Amino acid sequence: MNDFDLVRKNLFRRKLRAVLMIVSILIAFMIFGVLAGFYRAFTAGEDAAAADRMITVNKINFTQPMPIAYFTRVRAVEGVRQVTFANWFGGYYQDPKNFIMALAIEPNTYFDVYRSEFEVPPEQLQAFMRDRGSAVVGESLAQKWGWKIGDRIPLNSNIFSQKSGGHTWDLTIAGIVKGKAEHVDTNFLLFQYPYFDETRSFGKDTIGWMILQTTSPENNDRVAKAIDAMFANSTAETSTDTEKAFGKAFAAQFGNIALIVLLVVGAAFVTILMIVGNTMALSIRERTREIGVLKTLGFSGPRILGMVLGESVLLALLGGIPGLAIAALIAMALRNSLANVVPGFAVSPAIALQGLALMIALGLITGIIPALNAMRLKIATALGRG
Repeated sequence: MNDFDLVRKNLFRRKLRAVLMIVSILIAFMIFGVLAGFYRAFTAGEDAAAADRMITVNKINFTQPMPIAYFTRVRAVEGVRQVTFANWFGGYYQDPKNFIMALAIEPNTYFDVYRSEFEVPPEQLQAFMRDRGSAVVGESLAQKWGWKIGDRIPLNSNIFSQKSGGHTWDLTIAGIVKGKAEHVDTNFLLFQYPYFDETRSFGKDTIGWMILQTTSPENNDRVAKAIDAMFANSTAETSTDTEKAFGKAFAAQFGNIALIVLLVVGAAFVTILMIVGNTMALSIRERTREIGVLKTLGFSGPRILGMVLGESVLLALLGGIPGLAIAALIAMALRNSLANVVPGFAVSPAIALQGLALMIALGLITGIIPALNAMRLKIATALGRG
């Protein structure tokens, strides 16, 4: 019988207690896997934001409009390579409950600025450019509603109305937009700003925000200051920041996701540390005489230390690995239904490695004190307690 056999048999000498501890650890790592996967998917857009891309919005609030004349002036700023703009539409399909992220965009430049994220077949993009009453739809949104190229859909707005009355814009789908990476959100509809601006009943010649590319990320600060200084003291002052910073500020409106994940996972692991640590200490006290016998048979202190630590690490692995596996299955089951909210929701290899490191850390932390006590235990004292 080798040391591993002894570790395994000692761990399961009280089967019910061992199973309950394994289940507790399993639940903790299942929670960790699901929340970490959600956080990774939720923040993937921030991480993927181009370093040379910036957002200019109204200084009061990003929901407030700016004059479209700003577009031409920003394009002339030194250090700006390309600029485009978009306007929030407040769209829904058939029923107000069926929210659609619809944007009226500048058709000639939008996909140039976002060429690293999105791809549209050239013939579809050309069809979109030719037809002012057309739209391109993100792949996940098209799949959700079963839309295909050539379909004519009524897009409603809960903000804007048409000059002719009503809140519905009839659009023909000219293309399907695909993401170049798994985490890229394609749950949107884009249509031409000129058509939107000509037909809406109010807000003419205003835009929501501008997206610009600088010639180099090193120029970002200088370009941002130049743009904001250009419109200082105007009726619509601006605020320009990197796309990543803008994304973080926008996400912060929904709460600090990182803090929520940290608190939930932290609470679970502190609880598990207390439970497993106390149980391991109790288990070693119950085996005091056996440890004395092992030392009498020639087992050294460091060997006893390694066996006790091995027992606690094995316990963490037996609970943690199935917990992460269940989290991965949950992510797979929810992947399609959450694609419109958090595309790319999954327990990634990086999360699995983090989980494995946590398992080992959990085992070492909970086992170190009982292991040291066992290593220092005198033979006479151990046999005397028996």
